[in-house]
Amino acid sequence: MIPIRDDNPTHSIPIVTYLLILVNVLVFIFQTLLGSSNELFVYQFALIPADVTSNMSLGSLFNIFTSMFMHAGLAHIGGNMLYMWIFGDNVEDRLGSGKYFIFYIIGGVVASITHILTNPNSIIPTVGASGAIAAVLGAYLVLFPKQKVLTLIPLGFWLRMTMLPASIVLLVWFGLQFLQGVLTLGGPDVGGVAVWAHIGGFVTGVVLGTLLKKPEKEYPANHW
Repeated sequence: MIPIRDDNPTHSIPIVTYLLILVNVLVFIFQTLLGSSNELFVYQFALIPADVTSNMSLGSLFNIFTSMFMHAGLAHIGGNMLYMWIFGDNVEDRLGSGKYFIFYIIGGVVASITHILTNPNSIIPTVGASGAIAAVLGAYLVLFPKQKVLTLIPLGFWLRMTMLPASIVLLVWFGLQFLQGVLTLGGPDVGGVAVWAHIGGFVTGVVLGTLLKKPEKEYPANHW
């Protein structure tokens, strides 16, 4: 299932969400302009779990933050920014911009720590905002479970667009991540999607979203 948009207007301009998207896009453009030097840039600023577990230097810890704004390709950043655009504005609206920014960073850090704990000896660079965005999805599940999300559902050679509750879209997404994560435990480190970062980020979002949300009475719900 691929979410396209939600029907959940905000009560304020989600400036932090817009700025995070802008920074991610600018860093990706910078990476693209580096050409063949991008590989060196990735190894210098990406998260490499083995570097953290074997030599917990200031540089390796700093890369937990820098890796959150780097991406491996157009599809990678496109998918991440789509999810950020759909779900981030409402979470920021409910938490407030200041709390939302701190929440986003904490979600990304916990996602990275989860990835390190489940892949402590990995020498494969890890990049992407998806761990932090997974935290946004977890918070959205807590804050807006009944909101409708326009979703693209592939059915073999057919594609169907339908409105689904956010709870279904997000729980299916998390279920697939968890299943994939369980299947990778104990297997060889071959790279790919850092699913345990997604899982750690999502759970963090659920917990922090519950703790930080403002009273619902301040935000009248939109029902279909």
